[in-house]
Amino acid sequence: MKKLFLSFVLAFVLPSLAIAADYSPGNGYTLIKSPVRTASPDKIEVIEIFWYGCPHCFSLEPLTEAWSADLPEDVDFKFTPAVFGRNWLAHAKAYHVADILNVLDKTHSALFNAIHLDKRRLNSEDDLAEFFAQYGVSEDEFKKQYNSFAVNSRLKQADAKIRAYGARGVPGLIVNGKYLVTAETANGSNNIYNVVDYLIEQERKTM
Repeated sequence: MKKLFLSFVLAFVLPSLAIAADYSPGNGYTLIKSPVRTASPDKIEVIEIFWYGCPHCFSLEPLTEAWSADLPEDVDFKFTPAVFGRNWLAHAKAYHVADILNVLDKTHSALFNAIHLDKRRLNSEDDLAEFFAQYGVSEDEFKKQYNSFAVNSRLKQADAKIRAYGARGVPGLIVNGKYLVTAETANGSNNIYNVVDYLIEQERKTM
């Protein structure tokens, strides 16, 4: 009976271990040609490149929330809005405004929901100022930050990093400046964070 039980367990456990062990460049993730410096050498940095208007980013958001809810102390998770199109700029600026004003916890998921569930366009400065007013940010304060040097500097820094990562679309997960994980490389959005976890473990071995 014990042998049968052991065989049953191994039949399910070994394939999952094999899958994890099979992750390699081109199968699960892409190696970034020139590793990009992270914010802290003492942390394993994970960055999600996204756009509020992207339906795939919206679909990934519940998985992202669940995965990032209880991260180990050695993992530093961040978002970086991309600007791959003209109409992406307003949303990227809105993200940085929220970050500067410390209201991301209120506006991040709400902005995704407003665009994808409520079908609000929210792609202009005035529309976004009205949206932010619901979360205690005055129109004047929003517009002051929206056009600020700080926001424009963050946009330039983010653009430079995204180019260095070699990312061409969203969503994309960057692990410690070395690996790019997408739905395509991970064989589906549901597997993205499995690959990310695998790469985190690989990075721990080098620290």
